[in-house]
Amino acid sequence: MSPFEGTLVVTIDGPAASGKSSTARQVATRLGVRHVDSGSLYRAVTAARLQLGDPPELWTERSVLDAAARVTLVPGETTFEPRLDGTTCESAIRGEDVTGVVSLVAKMAHVRAWVNATVRATSAAHEIVVDGRDMGTAVFPEARLKVWLVAAPEERARRRVLQRTGRAPTAVELATETADLEARDRRDREQTQPAPDAVWIETTGISQDEQVGRVVALAEQRR
Repeated sequence: MSPFEGTLVVTIDGPAASGKSSTARQVATRLGVRHVDSGSLYRAVTAARLQLGDPPELWTERSVLDAAARVTLVPGETTFEPRLDGTTCESAIRGEDVTGVVSLVAKMAHVRAWVNATVRATSAAHEIVVDGRDMGTAVFPEARLKVWLVAAPEERARRRVLQRTGRAPTAVELATETADLEARDRRDREQTQPAPDAVWIETTGISQDEQVGRVVALAEQRR
């Protein structure tokens, strides 16, 4: 038996801005388990490496792994929080500078292995809902429930602008954001693949509450 086979692990994967983290947080709350955002680890490592000052084109995988040594994942009441040098870093890891280069870090094989091992360790003593891009394939292939969230690029772009600005996007903003997401999809395609047994949920045109409800219902069936 794998270390996580005996406990509830729900994986929620999908492309960028498909609503993975927000859905996973709400699913975890409704199930009474902890949420793990694997993307926050990549962001924390990226933030740590950015602090060294040299441009990303000069980064080596070894130097990024050295920066990762400063990052920890700490259990809280409802989630696992990444910390940089022991300090909360949520605002730093959501900045535009991190967003612009985190895909570069996520492509590094040894960095992915470090993130995956760190995330996998959270299930040793906790039931979890974890989101990312390869949680149901590389990290928890025997998870009880694997979900793949999908949405049209335009819908993901609309949600992203709304989250960032608090208002509906203009036509120009929507076009720009859609192009950015499609470019990121191409960069992330190798890493972002659904598990063969994942349950696909198309979220275009449905509410956040509805998609959360669907995942919760599936998880409760598997408990």
